[in-house]
Amino acid sequence: MTIRVLLADDQTLLRSAFRVLVDSEPDMEVVAEAADGAEAVALSRSAKPDVVLMDIRMPGTDGLAATRMISADPELAHVRVVMLTTFEVDEYVVQSLRAGASGFLGKGAEPDELLNAIRIAAAGEALLSPVATKGLIAKFLAQGGGFDDESQTRVRSERLGALTVREREVLVLVAGGHSNDEIAERLEVSPLTVKTHVNRAMAKLGARDRAQLVVIAYESGLVRPRVE
Repeated sequence: MTIRVLLADDQTLLRSAFRVLVDSEPDMEVVAEAADGAEAVALSRSAKPDVVLMDIRMPGTDGLAATRMISADPELAHVRVVMLTTFEVDEYVVQSLRAGASGFLGKGAEPDELLNAIRIAAAGEALLSPVATKGLIAKFLAQGGGFDDESQTRVRSERLGALTVREREVLVLVAGGHSNDEIAERLEVSPLTVKTHVNRAMAKLGARDRAQLVVIAYESGLVRPRVE
């Protein structure tokens, strides 16, 4: 199955380079290009991409705002966003994940890294490992950063009440950066059982992937960062 890719970047030259790279792969194709976030949202609805490579900084509607709009649209639930930026700052990573992105990649990444990121996102997996995500969030919060959407934080905190005791336990371990196999060993259950708990937690909390489960665990206060 061909992975449909939408390129969103205000730099025409960069979009052209990405198009050549993506279209050279037999399992993917560029279906549309956008020069700003508003256009990216509109084209996501019309071109129906599987993955959007989204520049985080664009004039007008930026990549973060566009990602939030895509994530909030039920008709675009299948669309995965990979954020691209030249500014690899912790705060941007956290904001990208909170906005609904499946991952984060610097524009200086190697071609193979970019192509691999597209495939990982298209498969519904998190581009950032839970361990990496955990570290970024912990560092951001420990330095005085915070989550600015109080209503969303409250809603997600309330949703934690819908989790079973076991699902909350699994969520804490996911936020700790543990894999399904590691969690299964700790809880003395099968990896398949852990996967079921993870999927149910994702559904109840409105998370698109494991990376966002980590964000939610911190955002809701279920897990708190250590200040070193």
